[in-house]
Amino acid sequence: MTRHTRRGAISLSAAITAGAALAACGGEATGGSGAPAASSAPVKIVYWGAFGGNLGKTQEEVVKQFNDVQKNVVVEHQFQGSYADAANKLTAAMQAKQAPELVVLSDVWWYKFYLNKALQPLDDLIKSEKVDAKDYVDSLFNEYVQGGKSYALPFARSTPLFYYNKDIWKKAGLPDRAPKTWDEFTKDFVPKLKSVIDSKQFVFAHPSSASYIAWVFQGVIWQFGGAFSDKDFKIQIGEPKGVQAGEFYRSSIKDGWAQASKDVDADFRGGVTVALIGSTGGLVGHEQAADGKFGVGTGFLPEGPAGFGCPTGGAGVSMVAGLSKEKQSAAFQFLNFSTNPRTQAFWSQQTGYMPVRKSTIDSKEMLDFLKLKPNFKTALDQLPRTKFQDSARVFIPNGDEIIGKGLERITVQQEAPSVVWKDITEILTKEAEPVLKLRKALGG
Repeated sequence: MTRHTRRGAISLSAAITAGAALAACGGEATGGSGAPAASSAPVKIVYWGAFGGNLGKTQEEVVKQFNDVQKNVVVEHQFQGSYADAANKLTAAMQAKQAPELVVLSDVWWYKFYLNKALQPLDDLIKSEKVDAKDYVDSLFNEYVQGGKSYALPFARSTPLFYYNKDIWKKAGLPDRAPKTWDEFTKDFVPKLKSVIDSKQFVFAHPSSASYIAWVFQGVIWQFGGAFSDKDFKIQIGEPKGVQAGEFYRSSIKDGWAQASKDVDADFRGGVTVALIGSTGGLVGHEQAADGKFGVGTGFLPEGPAGFGCPTGGAGVSMVAGLSKEKQSAAFQFLNFSTNPRTQAFWSQQTGYMPVRKSTIDSKEMLDFLKLKPNFKTALDQLPRTKFQDSARVFIPNGDEIIGKGLERITVQQEAPSVVWKDITEILTKEAEPVLKLRKALGG
């Protein structure tokens, strides 16, 4: 804990110094051309966040840094709960005409607001503030582009990682790495791990629907050669490869090496389970909780019968539509600051989320940090092999929850995947109809 805290303090100091320098030169900290005059009253911007715990504290620090390095804009950060909470509250706030200017929207929520024309295209602001859009990681930036326009900037972006308890791995005589394939894991790793853990422990944990089991399973179904859907919303989850992937999850519970957990992070940190697949954004929390108890290892997701599969995930920040030019400019100052290269270095080092700027990844500060903290490098190394998720999860409203509830029927209730996926296919197909109509109306 002491070593981590010290490095965090160094990074924080560097970020504040960098922010002050940017403010002094009128660069990416505040934008420039569209900022209110220094003599006018500061413009207030309300920013809705969706990060708790360590992530929330770091988000608050980013807001504080911005407010400290310039005086033209004041950002008020308001925590709204989970991604789903923030999105649902935004719907209600828009109906009441009390929406914030900026909001964090996850991979499965932003598209709903885009379809309803509730998000401000950012292209003119990007151009007027001379932001180098090409410096954003291409795949992460392009996920928010529809009809040639950008509707969010990537901020807290992640991939699933395979986390493991290094001490238990060593006790079991295993190499200090993640399994290369699920076959290796189940046939070699699992028996050895079961021989050294007690009867109250499990080798692996599956998350609940509320903890995004559908996101983790997105990679797994690809690893088995299946998919949730194609890009045109044809639902494919119930096809043979999807059923096979579901059977793999069901058998992991039946065979006794995995559990359906209500809180996978807490179970891993408390030693109830010794491995899980979880977000890059949980890395710092895992390391802090495990410090002095056990070592935390990270690795790529295991390959399945069809090879490798891993999705991108996380959240971007969007601006609501209908703001005055002054509000747009002020809101973009913070949006620009929070995704600029230096702030992204601070955010990544404090949380585990991937930097969204190429120049951050290539910076000496980040490269030096990655040498000291190799776990943080795993997601960056895995990123080129990831791909954007299937339409059924990210573009159908509540698609994540629908698939997640189906997976709970498989893992918790031990229902046959062939039966569950037939039901889920019918639900997703019906829920996709209004999305397809809206998309057609928008010309997409």
